[in-house]
This record gives sequence, C-alpha cells and structure tokens, in this order.
Amino acid sequence: MKSATNLAASARDYPAKPVRIIDPFGVGGGPDLLARALAPKLTELWGQSVTVENIPGAGATAGPASVAKSPADGHTLLINTNAQAYGAALLKDLPYDPLKDFIPIIPLTRQAYVLVTGKATGVTTVGGIIAAARAKPGELTFGSTGIGTGTHVGVEKFNQAAGIKALHVPPSPNDSNADTIANAIAARFTYCLVPISLALPHIHDGTLVPLGVSTARRSTLLPEVPTIAEAGVASFDFPIWYGIWVSAGTPTGVVDQLANDIGRVLAGPDLREWIAKHGGEPLSMTQPEFVHFVESESEGAARLMKASVKP
Repeated sequence: MKSATNLAASARDYPAKPVRIIDPFGVGGGPDLLARALAPKLTELWGQSVTVENIPGAGATAGPASVAKSPADGHTLLINTNAQAYGAALLKDLPYDPLKDFIPIIPLTRQAYVLVTGKATGVTTVGGIIAAARAKPGELTFGSTGIGTGTHVGVEKFNQAAGIKALHVPPSPNDSNADTIANAIAARFTYCLVPISLALPHIHDGTLVPLGVSTARRSTLLPEVPTIAEAGVASFDFPIWYGIWVSAGTPTGVVDQLANDIGRVLAGPDLREWIAKHGGEPLSMTQPEFVHFVESESEGAARLMKASVKP
C-alpha cells in the first residue's frame, strides 16, 4: 500500500505523460463530442497532450474493458454515459466489473433524450404510442443502443410509467447510435429513445418524428416538442448523463486532482456555453457524491429491470 507521502507525490507529478480519454461509442456521438471539447482545455491546463481514442464494439463494452486493464495511474480516462452505471446491474459475463474495477471521478453534464418513431409508423404523439401498445399488448417493438444502456433502461421506465408492454429489439454487436437511428427511420421497430443532438438532423429532414423529450423541462434544442410528462406520462424524468472514470487502484491524490482540474475546466465560460449549445446542463457533484450517485443509479436500474420482467 502506498504511503501518504507517495500518494501526494503521485498527485504532484500528475500528469507525467500524455493522457488518453477513451470513448466507447465511436466518432460523432455525444461522449465523443464532449471529450473532444474537453481535451484541448485539459491539454492547456496540464501542459501534456490529451487525446481522444474511440474504442467502440462489443455493445459499448470494449472501451471500458480497455480502461479497466490500463495502468492505475490516471493517464487513461473513460468517458461514458449512464450505461456505465446501468451495466453493473444488467450485463452478465462482462470482462470487468463496472463498479469495482473503476473509480468515478466527476459527472460532466446531463441532457434530454427524445422519444422518436420513424415517419413510416404513422404515429405522431406519445399518446399514439400508448394507444397502439394497449391495442396490441406485447406486439409493439422498441430499439436501443444495447442492453443496459440508457436508451434501453429509459424505454423500460417509459413503458412501466405508461402501463404498456413492448418487445425490446437490441442492436447487433457492432451497431452504433447511427445504426439505431437508421433502424428507427426504417421502422424496424416502433419507437426508441436517442440523444437529441444525434436525432436533430433526422427530425429536421422529417424522417424521424419527435414524440416527447425525456426530461422534466423541455429542451432548448427542441422547444416545440413537449416533455413526456406533458404528453401524459406524469412525472417522467429520465436524462442521459455523462461522466469520467479511471481504473480502480488509481492513487487518491490523482483522483482528487482529476476531479478538481476537470471541474475547473467545466466551470469555464466557453465550455459552459458549448455544453448549453448542445442541449446540456451542468451536473455538479463532489467526487464522493458522484461515487454515491453512480451506485444509486445502478441500484435503481436493477429494480426497474426486475420489475420489467414481471408477468
């Protein structure tokens, strides 16, 4: 075990080499865009190169697996969504433990998903989805970016809150967010939740129909679209959130420095403006609070999914 002196030295010397931010979802997704906004700010602050490396695949678990195996020195960071918390409760036979093999550092932002359907379905409202599901119990289908992701858990929460049942159509192992959207447009399933920023181009060209946003307040990116709660599913609130993790065993001093330094960068006016422009809002917590938040989110997802399989 390292002494307090060694822990302090580890933090004082950090970063001692270039830092990588691993994104498990691929180029152009929400985490990728946010990581690429963070990287130059951290490079400037630390005087060390900070780069973004995309490691998609295996249902968005290849990236976290890479970070879990990396040296526990804080030079390899994982940017991930709420999928990191939900996977601990929902995914089996992972090559890592999403809770035990990682240390949560800091939350980055939260934003809305949008519930969408392809134009070909003919559905135009949240009420239309609910009515169709009740008319044909268990026959409607919904898509996601993978079992245990926020897009999966969020629809299960919507289904429970709306009192409907539908069949989950998970993606193929190497499918991306873009594939999920393409499948929605082609009506290979009836509805799904996707991050607003990724859905916007297809909403604007009319191939995706926005039914409702998943947060308690409307999104500035889609101000004319009601919240799911406004559309009749009372009190529904399910944001997508992003955070930073490192591998377990990283020295406490490095963990604290990462939380403080990334927090400083996030508080800068230009990055706050960038986040707001992309439909996000701050999610401010101390590092211990974020640890508790991740654990609580994992437990909540487990309860939700257990209830979803009841007859």
